[in-house]
Amino acid sequence: MTTSATGMPFDDILSLIDQMAGPDEDARATVRARDAVLTKPAGSLGRLEDLAEWVAVWQRQAPPKVLRPLVAVFAGNHGVANQGVSAYPASVTQQMVENFAAGGAAVNQLCITNDLGLKVFDLALDFPTGDITREDAMDEMSCARTIAFGMEAIAGGTDLLCIGEMGIANTTIAAAIYAALFGGDAADWCGRGTGVDDEGLKRKVDAVEKALAFHDGNLDKPLEVLRRLGGREIAAMVGAILAARLQNIPVIVDGFVASSAAAVLYALDKAALDHCIFAHVSAESAHSRALDAMGVKALFDFGMRLGEGSGAALAAGIVKAAVQIHEGMATFEQASVDGPAEN
Repeated sequence: MTTSATGMPFDDILSLIDQMAGPDEDARATVRARDAVLTKPAGSLGRLEDLAEWVAVWQRQAPPKVLRPLVAVFAGNHGVANQGVSAYPASVTQQMVENFAAGGAAVNQLCITNDLGLKVFDLALDFPTGDITREDAMDEMSCARTIAFGMEAIAGGTDLLCIGEMGIANTTIAAAIYAALFGGDAADWCGRGTGVDDEGLKRKVDAVEKALAFHDGNLDKPLEVLRRLGGREIAAMVGAILAARLQNIPVIVDGFVASSAAAVLYALDKAALDHCIFAHVSAESAHSRALDAMGVKALFDFGMRLGEGSGAALAAGIVKAAVQIHEGMATFEQASVDGPAEN
């Protein structure tokens, strides 16, 4: 589906969530039937078998296919960066976007390795969102328009979407979102992000505490949490995840910050992430806490904390392998291999 570039009020976004379809059980059954006769012991490929089934269920087709995988990286700047919560200046966001365009970032190399498309979206980097310690990050229309932009960002077509982000200070933003959605103290959700020292970490915790206090009484609705505490890149990822569901596209979510966008949708509807998998457990200390709160398990834990869709791009290679195994393996009959002995 295509949405208007002028944006949508929050009521219309909620209406789209109500339109989300559930899993395709016919596709699941077809995948399981084929898996049962492939030349391997039952269940011997473990989670790879689950991944092939997951792709088929949410693409609503069997066998599943990954022919046009896409990594979408959304970049935004944040007023709270002025609070000294990051080891890097806000100018690095734009510089890294240029590095993506030049092919020099880690995610570029992962996309080359796994034959993935890459699109990078600059979300008004010259105009940071409001400093959440003293004002709303966005007004409702701006937030809704950014969600709509994220929905349109995948309009070019893909059959497997990986979402990632770039934005100095956005681990502070994500920590504030998690605290508002899932409770706990600011310190429970704040880590060292880009590598802040002890004083930087204290400033980060202080900023999240101030933000939660400033917006207290107005954080009872997930979309209000997003607009008051979030960022444009996070709002755009919310839109991309939602649009993927409506367009039958499975989604791989990257790390700590990307998962905060998923958390907003989870808080709206616990089934809203059924078409998603989470790539990895970030080295950002609170990411495992967030995954637990959403009841999900990541594919791997490599101690990564880069962002920029790097974990999702790596996971996409695993998903592609799972799909290729399912489609390309011979059956016992095709290979003239004896199947399991009957007792």
